[in-house]
Amino acid sequence: MTVWLLGDQLHPGTAPLESADHVLLIEAHAFAERKRYHPQKLTLVFSAMRHFRDSLRERGFEVTYLEAETFGAGLDRYFEANPEDDLVGIQSPSHGADERRRRLVEARGGTLTLVENDLFLTSRSFFDEWAGERSDSGGETDEIGSYRQEAWYRHVRRETGILMDGADPVGGEWNYDDENRETPPADWTPPAVPQFEPDSITEEVREFVVERYDDHWGDPEPFVWPVTRAAAERALDHFVSERLSEFGAYQDAMRNDEWAMSHSLLSAAFNLGLLRAEEVIEPVLEAYESGDAPLNSVEGFVRQVIGWREFMRHVYRRSMPQLANANQLDQTESLPPLYWNTDTEMECLSEAVGHVHQRGYAHHIERLMILSNFALLYGVDPAELNEWFHLGFVDAYHWVTTPNVVGMGSFGTDVLSSKPYAASANYIDGMSDHCANCAYAKTKTTGENACPFNALYWDFLDRNEETLRGTGRMGLMYSHVDRKDDEEWVEIRERAAELRERADAGTL
Repeated sequence: MTVWLLGDQLHPGTAPLESADHVLLIEAHAFAERKRYHPQKLTLVFSAMRHFRDSLRERGFEVTYLEAETFGAGLDRYFEANPEDDLVGIQSPSHGADERRRRLVEARGGTLTLVENDLFLTSRSFFDEWAGERSDSGGETDEIGSYRQEAWYRHVRRETGILMDGADPVGGEWNYDDENRETPPADWTPPAVPQFEPDSITEEVREFVVERYDDHWGDPEPFVWPVTRAAAERALDHFVSERLSEFGAYQDAMRNDEWAMSHSLLSAAFNLGLLRAEEVIEPVLEAYESGDAPLNSVEGFVRQVIGWREFMRHVYRRSMPQLANANQLDQTESLPPLYWNTDTEMECLSEAVGHVHQRGYAHHIERLMILSNFALLYGVDPAELNEWFHLGFVDAYHWVTTPNVVGMGSFGTDVLSSKPYAASANYIDGMSDHCANCAYAKTKTTGENACPFNALYWDFLDRNEETLRGTGRMGLMYSHVDRKDDEEWVEIRERAAELRERADAGTL
């Protein structure tokens, strides 16, 4: 049996390999001409695929590895040598990918049978049975249904027994968010980041990427990502032993010149398929049971994996294709130049965009409350912001970014949340040390050096009052809106307009 695996299905134990004697891998290159994917993202995918090829051959598999411009061109070569072959593949989480692959194979005289993607913890049917009538559309009409992650998270824990004490959650609480918003003391130093020195394969791939895609955005090095199963396992061990204990308390914190903090840094390997969900969860649970990690850290990480990641995959599946173009606030601004050149005096944005440019990574609070929040307040088209995330992050795939960026970060739809994640400088100052080093004043809304987040925040609430007032938990925000007089609103609107002009000109 021949198994056709994709570049995000690189797990050595996935079910189809158990009965396979032949594996097909196609390293397609032309797709990266259409978007300026980060060089480290391309290096990561191509290198991981080549390492996986070699590991399969070491295990005795016959492997056909084709470097081609497109999947179609690769399949042309494959079926010339293997006419009318029957292929088996794993379902892709990306919308439309399975149907496109099936058409490509059938057009060349073969067949493609797709099986459940066992790299995730929960199956499609498991989610669909739970969801039931929670979505009145499921992507089948022009409407997008709504889902709430907390109910899903509790359901998964009850059904799997993860962090459960009989019918109750371990510790008596379902989540410990109130313990996970601390700021580290001034003398705190985060754990060292694990290092994975590029080998000859990775170096060869990096040289190819830099030469072929020489106009792409982002630094090609330092390359710090695991590209093999063994390296991913080492990264997991490092997180559990060195980073997990403080992950919970400081997971929302941001600090100048610290790109990793205590985060796991596993998402890139995870989304390539080098690690399965249960493999990531098991050692984390063992660390709690042995007393090596506190419950707030363990629960916070478990929620990211079995709650949020699994949830994103299913909501995306059921809400596409409408989700990709959702824009309930009718935001139409283009992404300002500072997202591409980091040329801004705003310390928080300079740091976050710089992290993405340097490594193709920023942690989840930088993504949501800096990068997405500013674009939301600014009025950026959600689809344009989604594309920036998709091409800039090493761990980004369409099924990951679309619900997170369009649904959550841009509030393009209420499919995931009942209110926008909009915040002024107060939040950023509370969770970071950025404001202390910034040229802008965090306490000022208008005036020459007033923090741009402040005027844009109030302008956002003003512009979207018809949609947002009375929505979800927006009552408190609009009680503050109502206290401002006409003169103050004139100043806010003028300041917001000035900020957009300066951002467009690259002088913010």
